[in-house]
Amino acid sequence: MKLATMLADSTEKVEVDLAAVKVRQQTAWSSGDYAVVGTTLQIVGEALCEALDLRPGQRVLDVAAGNGNATLAAARRWCEVTSTDYVPALLARGRERAAAERLEIEFRQADAEALPFPDASFDVAVSTFGVMFTPDQAQAAAELARVCRPGGKIGLANWTPEGFIGQLFKTIGKHLPPPAGVKSPALWGTRAALEELFGPTAAEIRTEPRSFVFRYRSVEHWLEVFRTYYGPVHKAFGALDEEAQLALTADLTALLERFNRSGDQTLIVPSEYLEVVVARR
Repeated sequence: MKLATMLADSTEKVEVDLAAVKVRQQTAWSSGDYAVVGTTLQIVGEALCEALDLRPGQRVLDVAAGNGNATLAAARRWCEVTSTDYVPALLARGRERAAAERLEIEFRQADAEALPFPDASFDVAVSTFGVMFTPDQAQAAAELARVCRPGGKIGLANWTPEGFIGQLFKTIGKHLPPPAGVKSPALWGTRAALEELFGPTAAEIRTEPRSFVFRYRSVEHWLEVFRTYYGPVHKAFGALDEEAQLALTADLTALLERFNRSGDQTLIVPSEYLEVVVARR
């Protein structure tokens, strides 16, 4: 889908029960065990912290932190880190990882659209493949800007529409259409949407296309892991009857084979994301 079409679709005046959408999303991300997949994405958190040029002692907030990739990366750089998510089980995984590395991190359950912190509480706010999935995108962006002090930075890693994960959600949407009027999470992976979301509060928005590479034993191995542990895929299969599950499996297999660059029986799939650094006005 072209960006212009996505933007047009996302602005249709359809009344949406965002609270109900949020409940469904929270249920999806609470299912399976995202930490199994999330841990493989650690390199993205490290790269984002380098792009932000973090300084020891800075107050860093990780929003929709999952099992803590950016959280750990910032703490390894001697920052004072608060890690938040609305899924308690993922915060528990983050605590386990922090304890294993003897890192001092505060973990708090929190909604990205209603962060329980005063204005300008943090020097840096980050989110890797997290805040992009909020139903109320404008509210989530406003919260990131609100808790980040003037002169601070907001760092994001967001899947792009045309990258593998963007296409994964598009494929799932063919079988289980999202609620009408809900904006595509992949908009966060576009420059145009970021300027709309952060323009009023940003002195500068820097974006850089990056690629994370999924590495699995085979197509079948990826399907097994994501169907078992990755909430949105897990819930999608659970909502379909046997025949529809077979159809989704066939479409996902075709998608994986299209992106696979291994040349052998393994699966090596690059997935484009947008690395974002917003300098707070």
